[in-house]
Amino acid sequence: MQIRPILAALRRHRLATVLIALEIALACAVLCNACFLISGRLRAMHVQSGVDEASLAIIKLTGFEETQSVDLNARVQSGLAGIAGVQSATLVNTAPFGEKVGTAGVTTGREPGHTHATVDYYLGGPGAFQAMGLHVVAGRAPQPDEYRAFSGFVPDEASVLVTRALATHLWPGLDPLGKELWCDRLHFRVVGVLDHLVRPNPTVFAQGTAEWSVFAPGLSSPRLAGTYLLKADPTQLPRVMRDARAAIGKIAPDVVLDEEFSRTLVELRDRRFRQDRAMAGMLIGVILALLLVTALGIVGLASFWVQQRRKQIGIRRAVGATRRDILGYFQTENFLIVSGGIVIGMVLAFALNLVLMKFYELPRLPLYYLPFGAVSLWLLGQLAVLGPAMRAAAVPPVVATRSV
Repeated sequence: MQIRPILAALRRHRLATVLIALEIALACAVLCNACFLISGRLRAMHVQSGVDEASLAIIKLTGFEETQSVDLNARVQSGLAGIAGVQSATLVNTAPFGEKVGTAGVTTGREPGHTHATVDYYLGGPGAFQAMGLHVVAGRAPQPDEYRAFSGFVPDEASVLVTRALATHLWPGLDPLGKELWCDRLHFRVVGVLDHLVRPNPTVFAQGTAEWSVFAPGLSSPRLAGTYLLKADPTQLPRVMRDARAAIGKIAPDVVLDEEFSRTLVELRDRRFRQDRAMAGMLIGVILALLLVTALGIVGLASFWVQQRRKQIGIRRAVGATRRDILGYFQTENFLIVSGGIVIGMVLAFALNLVLMKFYELPRLPLYYLPFGAVSLWLLGQLAVLGPAMRAAAVPPVVATRSV
């Protein structure tokens, strides 16, 4: 197929060619960035929590005085543990996909200065670590004598466990066991490394930091009160939650049950990512609408050109051009227009990504999205032009020349 005659024909229809190329460029830019955003949302929605989600639920109480917190904890834990089917009722400050309550920066040196990481602190009373089902990949779980009462927002001089993702960030290539952490004047020592423990809200932080979490042991205190982790068989957990809600009114009638955060972890995960699912669905709708409009534009332009070129087609068929030659002509012409649009679209894709990075703190668009977008639009263009091209190729030479 000779390209020069096709380019010469396109130059005679500059405006239509430029408009369809710009439409393809816009589709390419939106397609690459939208797919990137959807991929990020899907990856976030399937993040590993690191805990036994199916067996866990949270009961959160509010409206009590700090001076009553230790007594309240004792009454509620005892009452919840007595519910049929409850395997464990322990104190925690929060759970994955629950309320964000303990976020702070840490440093690896005593001297105040640049924060090396902003982490989420999980506090758990005796039994909480085992109930959560956390998997230790190095070091050990908290020992019984390491659960101590505290007055700050986390225990000072605590023996903590960090996630593998956080350890890799803070001490790349080094053994994190025995390393020290500081949060302002609070000091911690790492005694174990967790396989996974996701932040309560993993989507608000930069990519790759969703598991920057620290687990610290603690005892009942005004800073660790009112939130309880229930563990039960997954098949009984909905019934256990109904019984627990009913029991709270008898165990502690003077407190308020926080319905928003008193849910199973499966429900909390579902609620946490509800907006992400909606956003992914909206972006898929935008992509489909944009591709449909682009395809209709190609079909319309190709049909118009086929109608205009009946004389040209007739002459070519009369001098020996085959149906394959006519088909190839329109497909090659479409390929050239789409390719031009893709080149512009790649530049627009990076420009759009820079805008999103500036205003929405998104990561940089990976390069492999560009060939994905290009191949998608090439296929779309070939499919869209196929119908008009086949109609042109199907015209017998005698009919085409008769229309001259």
